[in-house]
Amino acid sequence: MDSGLQLLGPITRLQIQTAALKTGVKPHERYDPGALLVVETLTLTPAGAEARGPHGEPVLDVHHLRHPQTRQYQGENALSLGFTAHYAAMRARFGAVVAPGCAGENLIVETAQPVTPAQVRGGVFIQTSGRPAPVRLAQIQVAAPCRPLTRYLLGAEPAEGEDLKAALQFLGDGRRGFYAALAEAGPVPVALGDLVFVAA
Repeated sequence: MDSGLQLLGPITRLQIQTAALKTGVKPHERYDPGALLVVETLTLTPAGAEARGPHGEPVLDVHHLRHPQTRQYQGENALSLGFTAHYAAMRARFGAVVAPGCAGENLIVETAQPVTPAQVRGGVFIQTSGRPAPVRLAQIQVAAPCRPLTRYLLGAEPAEGEDLKAALQFLGDGRRGFYAALAEAGPVPVALGDLVFVAA
């Protein structure tokens, strides 16, 4: 393993969004995590995340470039990742409504401490089975929290004013998660338990 990498932790959840989690028309969009499909392995490609459904059928994440209703924006949000320490903080703030992966990230990594934008600036690296070197995720960006998700976590519809503003600020700076893109041609299968690193 490259000595220039620092271990964050193992992947503990993999999932795809089979359809958009935000429905309706602005400013009356609603958030519903019901379209999340949890899987044991996920295939990362430059176009987005792919998986196999319950009957072995191929399923594309809604942010995959080839999804019929793709929500990808110029490659910036092809993949997404979150961290268990962030979910613990969100659960302490919002309560039991915060289920693992409810914000819709493709990969959830177990971490003892929150992960900052500065830590992931140099990329995120995943050591997968059978590969001599880790695969790199690049173009890491903070996933800005949206109003529908924030209202969902607040349990108020509609939520406005200072409560919504404070909640949006709380979810900022990467607590909501990060967007990323695969930095190689792919495809790259990843599995539960694969280890995730950042540049030391």
